[in-house]
Amino acid sequence: MTEPGPLIPRKRDVHPLPYYPDYKTSVARSPRLPLLSMESTPSEETGPVFGHDQLGPLDDNLILNWTGGGAPAIGERILLHGRIVDELNRPVPNTLVEIWQANAGGRYRHKMDTYFAPLDPNFGGCGRTLTDDDGFYQFLTIRPGAYPWPNRGNDWRPMHIHLSIFGHAFGQRLITQMYFEGDPLIDRCPIAATIRSRHQLDRLVAPLDMAHSRPHDFLAYRFDIVLRGRRQTRFENRLEGL
Repeated sequence: MTEPGPLIPRKRDVHPLPYYPDYKTSVARSPRLPLLSMESTPSEETGPVFGHDQLGPLDDNLILNWTGGGAPAIGERILLHGRIVDELNRPVPNTLVEIWQANAGGRYRHKMDTYFAPLDPNFGGCGRTLTDDDGFYQFLTIRPGAYPWPNRGNDWRPMHIHLSIFGHAFGQRLITQMYFEGDPLIDRCPIAATIRSRHQLDRLVAPLDMAHSRPHDFLAYRFDIVLRGRRQTRFENRLEGL
């Protein structure tokens, strides 16, 4: 476990643009006043608390966890795996990783999702796991489908999986999303376009990993995640983590 200490402000020039008119909700949500920088406090520098013993045996298997193993979800089976390290390339062990996603048709199990694609009765779309001693994690799941969203006339979100990583401290917590190698919708997505550097955007794209694929079963995608260690991320206008 990393010892707590002051969190160094991160570089803002690699952050997505907060105001990007092609992503229409950013117009209302982007800040209008200069951001404030404040010193970190012990609540941001110490680890989060959650029930490590509350994870079930199928929590990392989204194909089976909604039905408790009774029936598998519909769609292309994939293995999502990777390693979580801090800015000094040290593994982040025993930390909570949570994911949520749309089903194979591109629909979330959420009452606000009214997309025409049907719900899969065997798929909930959520999972969680803990990293091992070397910072590795993995999920067995279904490749999510792309879906339309009410932004411009005909915008579609690329296939993606949302991730939440707790890290060693609350100020280190990261919420992000992962795209799939080769998806042509990435270059057409207004949300992805808010990331100005192609190098930074490519860090959100998981490459196909045939070495960890299982013949006649699933393809694998590797998504390694680098937390900033003592570099703190912003929450709204305060340096309190994301």
